[in-house]
Amino acid sequence: MTAPRVFQDMVGRLDAAGIPYMLTGSFASAYHGLPRATQDIDFVIAPSHDQLRAFVARLPEVDYYVDEAAALEALDGEGQFNVIDLEGGWKVDLICRRSRAFSLTEFARRMRAELDGLPLYVASAEDVLLAKLEWAKRGGSARQLEDAAGILRVRGEELDLDYLTRWVEQLGVSAEWEVVRRASGGEVGPAR
Repeated sequence: MTAPRVFQDMVGRLDAAGIPYMLTGSFASAYHGLPRATQDIDFVIAPSHDQLRAFVARLPEVDYYVDEAAALEALDGEGQFNVIDLEGGWKVDLICRRSRAFSLTEFARRMRAELDGLPLYVASAEDVLLAKLEWAKRGGSARQLEDAAGILRVRGEELDLDYLTRWVEQLGVSAEWEVVRRASGGEVGPAR
């Protein structure tokens, strides 16, 4: 399948199962910032056990690989599981929303958007940027910092800097924030 078809299929199946979701990761950072090539699609989801079982049951085995036990384990452990598009090789990471304050706040701030003509929920620019800073801190990934800097360059003055500053401190990502500020030209946001 092509990326737009995978998006349409996944969003349709999440909606049909009644699962609240938001697009995050590289596609969300490309939506808010600068595009880059990827074969991964990331959604944060907040299902019940029954909704998750219904979602998994509706994925045709001929089109997708998914492990129901791994999905339920991810839900219970606030982790993630994968759905693999067997035709196109797309990997859909379904990240179960965590119960911590930032995860609840970012999910509540998700926004309705349109991606390639498809209406769907996307994490806000600030929350994608903060998530990228967290991923960079965990894994030291320069790509995550580049994505965050791209959002800062493109969205700059539109961003809620008070919100960013508060969560940068609470999430302990001040060093990563400084790297991103410098990479984006350093014109946006207060120095930490």
